[in-house]
Amino acid sequence: MTSSTLPPNGKVDQLRRALLVSSGLSALALQFPLVGCSQEAPTTPPAPVSRTPLPRSATMGTFTTKDGTEIYYKDWGTGPVVTFSHGWPLSSDSWEAQMFFMASNGYRAIAHDRRGHGRSAQPSEGNDMDTYADDLAQLLDHLDVKDATMIGFSTGGGEVARYIGRHGTKRLKKAVLVSAIPPLMLKTEGNPLGTPIEVFDGLRKAFLANRSQFFIDIPSGPFYGFNRPGAKPVQGLIDFWWLQGMMGGYKGTYECIKVFSETDLTEDLKKFDIPTLIVHGDADQVVPIAAAARQSTKLIKDNKLLVYEGAPHGLTDTHRDRLNADLLAFIRS
Repeated sequence: MTSSTLPPNGKVDQLRRALLVSSGLSALALQFPLVGCSQEAPTTPPAPVSRTPLPRSATMGTFTTKDGTEIYYKDWGTGPVVTFSHGWPLSSDSWEAQMFFMASNGYRAIAHDRRGHGRSAQPSEGNDMDTYADDLAQLLDHLDVKDATMIGFSTGGGEVARYIGRHGTKRLKKAVLVSAIPPLMLKTEGNPLGTPIEVFDGLRKAFLANRSQFFIDIPSGPFYGFNRPGAKPVQGLIDFWWLQGMMGGYKGTYECIKVFSETDLTEDLKKFDIPTLIVHGDADQVVPIAAAARQSTKLIKDNKLLVYEGAPHGLTDTHRDRLNADLLAFIRS
């Protein structure tokens, strides 16, 4: 993506404000009070704790699910397995800092592009949480993964929860939910802390109106907290988010809005029987901590909650060094 692709920063701000009004993203921003921005500037990953060279080259490949969908995945390094499930509308590339860090510290890092996202196939059917979880299960079977730590970010956290709910933990030893959507994003009579349906209807409206512009406005605003006082937008992060989103399929990423907003994962969380780390920023405007992480702690038996003060939804980038260190410490514990 070149600089000519995007309008000047001033015009981006004007377009973002206009789209926020029509899309419902403004409702996300207004629903939760603004707090001071305390993001860490994205930096080069810290020097690996272990300097053991990787005996195997970074690899990637595809496999075909039972319904004929081709799923792309990366498989880096050797050692105990750590799997990564990405958020909407991104791809496994969103985990590259964590995957590189883990592979450099003696772990085997595996991440896939969800169906309808990234480099995986774009089927018309199967864009639902059950199928996402089943695709992940088939990937682990395909690679014969054992004793893995399964990590999910945002929608990927829902994928992890539904995987455990449907397939159990026989291939797992630990789980991690980062800025994750469980137990339920949507506001209902039984979930008063959730986000109103009108917000998600606004997202769908903005998506259909201009998907490319929509995928500029989200990372330019609430995803990384760049709409907060004192925040300094990082154009590289915005462009990379846009690129990943546009690689995904139109139908699959559109239908995933309903998946991440309306899938109730309450019963799935009750089936967690392994140690679970929950990481969430208290300035998350996309998946507010009160309705997500704090509720998940009440449902998962063996859990530890780490709250990142001032961190936005996309803390895998804005707080990557801290997250990498916390993930490594939890996996080694």
